[in-house]
Amino acid sequence: MYPFTKTFRSLKEANLLGLMMACAGLAIVVVLVAVGMITWGTANLVKIQTGWLDALVNWIVGVILGIGGWFMLPALSVFIAGMFQEKTIRRVERLSYPEVVRRESPAFWGELIADLKFTLWALLLNMLVLPLYLFGIGFVVSILLNSYLLGREFFESVAGYHIGKPQAKKLGQQNRGTVYGGGFVITLLTLVPLLNLFVPIIAIVWMVHVYHGLCQNAAGSLRTGVV
Repeated sequence: MYPFTKTFRSLKEANLLGLMMACAGLAIVVVLVAVGMITWGTANLVKIQTGWLDALVNWIVGVILGIGGWFMLPALSVFIAGMFQEKTIRRVERLSYPEVVRRESPAFWGELIADLKFTLWALLLNMLVLPLYLFGIGFVVSILLNSYLLGREFFESVAGYHIGKPQAKKLGQQNRGTVYGGGFVITLLTLVPLLNLFVPIIAIVWMVHVYHGLCQNAAGSLRTGVV
């Protein structure tokens, strides 16, 4: 179940434009900080006495880190999404699933810390993939890795908003194809310039529809006596 139509309809009708602009602004700040850190790192951590060789090494390292960093952007999307998750879920559900809108809010700082831990773990895994770019397989490995990571984390965050993380993890494991397929779509979107600035919001909306679609399918199966 891949809710392309529902997702983009919700982006249009659920009053998400302001959140998307704020998300894009935060994403730009994160990218600028990352670029600044890469620039500082290549200029100050890699030093060779011979001028031209120092410049060449810095350039090569910068290119490798820049390319690798671009493909690590998916890992940062979860942390960015955490800032807008609750508001996005509420607005989409009020429009499409008003009967299940949650009244109380989850603990913001608890969710934010969990997102930060995931982001650091995902960044570490993506850094381990960087050497594989030298062998021509880094891109494929990065896509597969982030499809798994983003699919699982975005789904468990959205589903966990309603049923708690343990049950959300169990539900995700029971529907791996749908969850990781969604992660693949999200990962590809993070690699599209400009569009990737809005991916954290798009990913949340996508997984809201995935979660409720699975719940509706399960309810329908129970009504028809299918286990």
